[in-house]
Amino acid sequence: MPGFKFSKYVKIDGQPPFEKLFDLFRELLNYTAGDYSEALDWMNQLDREHDITNSNYGMGDFIKDLKEKGFIKENPENGTIEITGKTEQSIRQKALEEIFGKLKKSQNGNHRTVYTGKGDESTGEIRPFQFGDNINQLAITETMMNAYSQMIGGNDMITEDDFMVMEREHTSQTSTVLMIDISHSMILYGEDRITPAKKVAMALAELIKTKYPKDTLDIIVFGNDAWQIEVKDLPYLKVGPFHTNTVAGLKLAQDLLRRRKNQNKQIFMITDGKPSCLKEPGGYYMNSFGLDRKIVNKCLNEAAICRRLKIPITTFMIARDPYLQSFVEEFTQTNNGRAFFTGLKGLGDIIFKDFEHNRSKKV
Repeated sequence: MPGFKFSKYVKIDGQPPFEKLFDLFRELLNYTAGDYSEALDWMNQLDREHDITNSNYGMGDFIKDLKEKGFIKENPENGTIEITGKTEQSIRQKALEEIFGKLKKSQNGNHRTVYTGKGDESTGEIRPFQFGDNINQLAITETMMNAYSQMIGGNDMITEDDFMVMEREHTSQTSTVLMIDISHSMILYGEDRITPAKKVAMALAELIKTKYPKDTLDIIVFGNDAWQIEVKDLPYLKVGPFHTNTVAGLKLAQDLLRRRKNQNKQIFMITDGKPSCLKEPGGYYMNSFGLDRKIVNKCLNEAAICRRLKIPITTFMIARDPYLQSFVEEFTQTNNGRAFFTGLKGLGDIIFKDFEHNRSKKV
């Protein structure tokens, strides 16, 4: 397994054997695109080299526990062993904990605005009832105390002045599209860039599902073309022999966001290379050498359209070539969006901070 380091999984002391091996198993599934057999082969190789199992708990015990706990299943059509939806969710949860830390689950969307009144969350403040207030805001205890005070004074009728309501704060909802570059360059030059991108996507999906369930997240991958994938597909995502059709990704992102009723919309784009492909009526227009002005202009047009639609684009550029940075700066200025020129280290933390920043304001 050249290029990959799993030294922190070698020792199983201080943690139950299954849990330690399961952590390694989930990590390997990210690198093998969800291939159970390949992940297990890697585990057996690590076991031969580093003795990650022992005489009390062997690899056979681990496989048995995976089956009994519902993490793997047999495909009835061909007899192969596959991971289950339970494993897919566990991988997303692990990515969330690894990248974003443990976050307290919230039952409502938590994108605060500056407005108060009829909203989703109580501020803890009590005020007199006003015309137009929702009856669901009624503060029962305070209202009954007011009515009781009136009764002591000889008035046995509840009046409008007795009613008190809980002040509520509006919370906004955000629709996010995450675009992931799966062009061939995402695994070139001896650097695996797709695995960190997948981890970020899984963590972001789990974050929104658990902390901001009223928000929406759509995930797009783009190579020669662009298409939408489901959250459950992320562990199996692979890089293909593709060029980079950024325009197709942006067009699809716009289509998805037009269907969303939320006012706050945004696009996150993770890419490591320049746009190098367009789809035209007669086929594909491709140019991998330098920045092709025809392709660049199409990208800038889409950036401008998103700006008119009030959809900011945040670009996470996993490359530091000066001419590519120049393109991203022009693209960002056209959209009035944001850009980060970053390596793989800390990518998830940067995206998390930017997501939290954007959701705290009306974009």
